[in-house]
Amino acid sequence: MQSSAISFSPSLSLSTRPRKLPVQGFKPLSVPSPVSGRFRYGSAVFSPSGKRSPISCSLKQSGWFPGIPEPESDRVVPRASSESVGPEESPKSKGMRDTLVLGTLFGLWYLFNIYFNIYNKQVLKAFHYPMTVTLVQFAVGSVLVTLMWTLNLYKRPKISGAQLVAILPLALVHTLGNLFTNMSLGKVAVSFTHTIKAMEPFFSVVLSAMFLGEFPTLWVVSSLLPIVGGVALASMTEASFNWAGFWSAMASNLTNQSRNVLSKKFMVKKEESLDNITLFSIITIMSFFLMAPTAIFMEGIKFTPSYLQAAGVNVNQLYTRSLLAALCFHAYQQVSYMILQRVSPVTHSVGNCVKRVVANNIRLRHCFTGFAVTTCEIGNTTNIQFEKL
Repeated sequence: MQSSAISFSPSLSLSTRPRKLPVQGFKPLSVPSPVSGRFRYGSAVFSPSGKRSPISCSLKQSGWFPGIPEPESDRVVPRASSESVGPEESPKSKGMRDTLVLGTLFGLWYLFNIYFNIYNKQVLKAFHYPMTVTLVQFAVGSVLVTLMWTLNLYKRPKISGAQLVAILPLALVHTLGNLFTNMSLGKVAVSFTHTIKAMEPFFSVVLSAMFLGEFPTLWVVSSLLPIVGGVALASMTEASFNWAGFWSAMASNLTNQSRNVLSKKFMVKKEESLDNITLFSIITIMSFFLMAPTAIFMEGIKFTPSYLQAAGVNVNQLYTRSLLAALCFHAYQQVSYMILQRVSPVTHSVGNCVKRVVANNIRLRHCFTGFAVTTCEIGNTTNIQFEKL
C-alpha cells in the first residue's frame, strides 16, 4: 500500500525541532478518483484495490494551529454610506432660502389680511352682530380643517388629553382676541382699530419677558416709545373715536399677543410640541365650540335667511362676503402661525404692525394721522434692525 502524500502550507516555516501536529487541527480533504466503487470512512476514502486516496491538507494556518488567527484580507470592500452623497447646502444658500420663504409668508399674510379687513368690515356694517360673525369665521375654519384631515391633505394628529388641556387656554385667548377685534371693527373705522392694534409690539415685549424670559434690549424698549406716542396722538385726533372701540382693540392686543407668546412656548416644548398647522387647526375647532354657545346665548340665531330678509339685508351678498371673509381669516391666521414658528413673538408683532400700516395706506385708502404713521414706521424700523429674525 502506498503511503499517503502530505502537503504543508508554504507560508509556514519548519522549526528545527519537529512537533506533533494536533489532531483536531488536521483537516484532510478527499480527492475525487476516477475509480468507481470507492467508499468513505470518516475523512479517508478507500477503493477496492486496497489503495488509499492521496490526502491533502488545508493551506490555512488555522487548520494546522488553532491558536493562530486567520490573516485579514487586503481587499477593500465597498460599503454604501447611510448619508446622502450629494453636495451639502452651504449656510449662505440655506440662509437665503429661509429668508425667501419667510418673505413669501409675510407677503401672503399681508395679502390675506387686507382682503379679510375689506370683506369683514362690509359684513359688520350690514350685520351688527360681532359674536355671530366671529362664530361663522370659526365654523368655516373648522370645516376646512375637517376636510383637510378627511381627505388626508395633512396627517391627522394623535392628541392626548394632557395636550388638549394645555391647548385650551390658547383657544380661549384666540377666541377672545378675534371677538374683540370684530367688536372694535364694528364700532370704529378700520384704520383706527389698526392704529390701536399697532401697539402689539409693546404687549409682545411685556408678555415675552413674563412667560418666555426674553427680556428686551434698551434699543427695543426705546423703539416702543414712538409707537405709544403715535397711538395716543391718533386716538385724540380720531373722528370716529369711542371708548368701546378703543378698549375692544386694546383687549384684542392683550389676548392676541398672549396667544402668540403661549403658542410659541407650546411649539418649542419638546415633550408636547406640535407643528404650526396642527396646533392652529386644533385651536380653531376648540374656538368654534367655545364661541357657539356664547354667541347663541348673547345674540340668538340671527344668521338665517328669513331674519336677514326681514332686516332688509341682501342675503346672497352677505353670505358671499361672510364666506370670503372667513376664508381669508383662516388663511391669514394659518400663515401667521407658520411665521410664528420661524421667528420670535416680538418680531412677529413688529411684522404685524408693518402689516397694519400697509393695509391702511395702500389697500384701504384710509391713511393714518401723519404723526402716527411716522412714529409707527420709526418704531418698526428700529425693531427690525435690533430684533433677531
